[in-house]
Amino acid sequence: MLAYIVRRLLFIIPTLFAIMVVNFVIIQFVPGGPIERILAQIEGTDVGATARISGSGSDMSASSSSSAGGDGDNLYRGGQGLPDGFIEKLEKMYGLDKPPVERFVLMMGKYLSFDFGESAFRSQQVTDLIIEKMPVSVSLGLWTTIIVYIISIPLGIAKARRDGSRFDVWTSGIIILGYAIPGFLFAILLIVLFAGGSYWKFFPLRGLVSPGFDEMTTLQQITDYFWHLTLPLTALVIGSFATLTMLTKNSFLDQIRSQYITTARAKGLTEHQVLYRHVFRNGMLIIIAGFPGAIVGILFTGALLIEIIFSLDGLGLLGYEAAINRDYPVMFATLYIFTLLGLIMNLVGDLMYVVVDPRIDFESRDVG
Repeated sequence: MLAYIVRRLLFIIPTLFAIMVVNFVIIQFVPGGPIERILAQIEGTDVGATARISGSGSDMSASSSSSAGGDGDNLYRGGQGLPDGFIEKLEKMYGLDKPPVERFVLMMGKYLSFDFGESAFRSQQVTDLIIEKMPVSVSLGLWTTIIVYIISIPLGIAKARRDGSRFDVWTSGIIILGYAIPGFLFAILLIVLFAGGSYWKFFPLRGLVSPGFDEMTTLQQITDYFWHLTLPLTALVIGSFATLTMLTKNSFLDQIRSQYITTARAKGLTEHQVLYRHVFRNGMLIIIAGFPGAIVGILFTGALLIEIIFSLDGLGLLGYEAAINRDYPVMFATLYIFTLLGLIMNLVGDLMYVVVDPRIDFESRDVG
């Protein structure tokens, strides 16, 4: 097992590198960049990101010999009429005066020591930004995952035991309905109904905590925290538990219909003994092993619209603003961190198989 873990850890390095290379190359051909954003702000035409006249993001590495004084060689929209050397100074400030290959090598060298530099537009270290936004995303992701598992696993087991019954049919209908409603649409409905939209005002409309949170007692802080999370979590959970519920049902159903379960029943074991002594371990294998990946998936994806609707300043909103503003340090740093975390969690998921069922051995398997 140790050899398998070492191989997987070593495999993370080229995988992470390849992902970073592909995304870096794509960025070189995307119109717009941080310098275009600054020029648009100077002109008063800033709409988040503007494109170059040439239409190619690869021009971000334009050499400092390009004129900023208004001649025809200027590659930047809005660069005409600016003081001599202004754009060259901007390129040097953002590191865009170097060739793309050199920029990438320097970036990856810093990333190896988790030095992500400073945000291009927030005048703040990227690491500090991520840590600042992390509580919102961790709150949404962690509690959503826990609630989904608490609901889905017992419900999936109950549906497997009563397959084809009225309970199974009705719960399947409710699950499909919840899955079909987009989370952001359900969030708007919750606001209209329970956050002072048109009917009642039981819950706050924005933020993770109330003003004066630090002055509250511990019990008051816990109550206030979950009071603010109630509507966002409800909106996230309603569309998230369907897949896990059906996965649990099908996994247990496959085990219940297996030959060894028929043999166990023939030996006189009760349904309770059959379910929890034989079916449970095998049925839960795929579900428990997927728990680390589920945390990463819910933590870093799908919460953007929920964060916007409930005014929660988390990683989803940070990533969206970084993409719009062409804030490359934030974009690549978050990509690096989330990719690395995802690859590690994939390994943890494989190890969970062994924890749940020690009969599984990965030693004989090739990585990839």
